[in-house]
Amino acid sequence: MVRSRETSAAPRARLTRERIVEAGMAIAQGADASAISVRSIGAALGVDPTAAYRHFPNKHALMQALLDEVLAQVLARVEIAGDWRSRLRSLAVATLDVFTQYPAIAVEATVLTTNGPAETRTIELILAAFAEAGLDSGMMVRHYALLSSFVLSGAAGIAHARAGAGGSAGGGSAGDGEGDLWLEGPLRVDPTEHPHVAANAIELVALRDREIFLFGVESILESAERHAAG
Repeated sequence: MVRSRETSAAPRARLTRERIVEAGMAIAQGADASAISVRSIGAALGVDPTAAYRHFPNKHALMQALLDEVLAQVLARVEIAGDWRSRLRSLAVATLDVFTQYPAIAVEATVLTTNGPAETRTIELILAAFAEAGLDSGMMVRHYALLSSFVLSGAAGIAHARAGAGGSAGGGSAGDGEGDLWLEGPLRVDPTEHPHVAANAIELVALRDREIFLFGVESILESAERHAAG
């Protein structure tokens, strides 16, 4: 007896928000932001692209969901043990490492608010840490905004630069303590016109993006300590 097409065909998996986000994360690894769209994800899943619009009406909504998933991955890496400084350092390092994996999504962090659960948890983590440091409400919020903007923009910039260079031009990776060169060297300048650049040329070309990123984080933590001390 010949089985009908309806009974013999394998059932197609239902298109869900979670499947769309999963496909978007896969596309985003090492890709340019233009590669991500509701249509490209629909094509990757083998479904009519218009079906994805039932879950995400436009690219803005899609990128919000993808960025919140990236933030969830960041939070999963944060070391909760230790004092407030350790938690915020861990958050900054995790952000840089995860953003480097998903540069096409990371770049959206400079302009996009997700309003999602991972973003809310991140805000709570930062505020709680600064409260533990002893900051009053006003300085707590200001330092949250300062740290968030620095970490998100700094990590996104590094991720974007590394993706554009096809990896780490400085020979390191996001987690090895090396990273990309801050400046391409050697610096050849006229010392009579640019005496400070000439005098510090060796130190300038030795800078690494990860080093400067972490230096910035430490500077913000030191500012919080100073304000908490009164």
